[in-house]
Amino acid sequence: MAIEWSRQEIFGAVRACVLRTGAVTDGYSAVDVKAEPDGMLVIFRWRRDPNVYAIEVAFPTVPESPWTGLAVASADEWAADVAARLTEEFATGLVSRSRRVIRNGYVVLDTYDAPDLCPAGFFVSSVHLDDEIVQSFSPLRRHDREAVSPLASKAGSWLAKAGMDVVIPRRLIAEGTLACWLQAYVDNARGRPFVGHVAASWEDEQRTTVRLDLVHIRPGVPSEVRAALVRLVVREAAESGALRVVTALETPELHALGFRPANGGGLTLHTGGAAPPSDLTGEG
Repeated sequence: MAIEWSRQEIFGAVRACVLRTGAVTDGYSAVDVKAEPDGMLVIFRWRRDPNVYAIEVAFPTVPESPWTGLAVASADEWAADVAARLTEEFATGLVSRSRRVIRNGYVVLDTYDAPDLCPAGFFVSSVHLDDEIVQSFSPLRRHDREAVSPLASKAGSWLAKAGMDVVIPRRLIAEGTLACWLQAYVDNARGRPFVGHVAASWEDEQRTTVRLDLVHIRPGVPSEVRAALVRLVVREAAESGALRVVTALETPELHALGFRPANGGGLTLHTGGAAPPSDLTGEG
């Protein structure tokens, strides 16, 4: 069954749905919607990430929802389901997991062929921190750091019990510079055992640079888990507004993920302003 709405009508309906204030989801800031020969490009910013992202949306050929597949009666209804599908995609980590291609200065996300974030059989998540610790990271609450030190000494206790060194991330917590702490574990009903972790800190008070301080996986764990930990900490850094990630570590996967030698030693990776490396974008 052919659609009865013009492309101009569909384009206007999509713009109305995704460009309004508060559209789609938290962290999404609309920039524009541009028409292309066979579809539209929804352009947006994500959280504090320095990149400008885009998602391709094809013009419909049948009056069916791009979200549910059910019949829709108007261009407005179809456009509303475009926004609903985007909401679901963002909620399931689209920006972190999608393949990326740089086009005309935009990071275009592939919503149809997004690979798994982690190797089969493993999962990566943030290390849970007490609310008092998280709140202490605010520059307005630096006076609370002394009270946080006892809590920092217990953070990640389950990782310590699993045989991992948590001295560095605990120190970063006590100093108030922790930017990200992720953990890897076997993907089963128990979420055990823990098999690795990664920690990064803010290098400067302006919070433009993140330092990768620690990357560790247990013996026998596939190196792909270590690569996933680094890839995700880079994405976390970008979403927090970091313009680059630096490190003195010599982890084998860093070069494949786009880190390059820095002036003065160590390695650096820019999170925006240039085409990211193939292993972070999905380009080949």
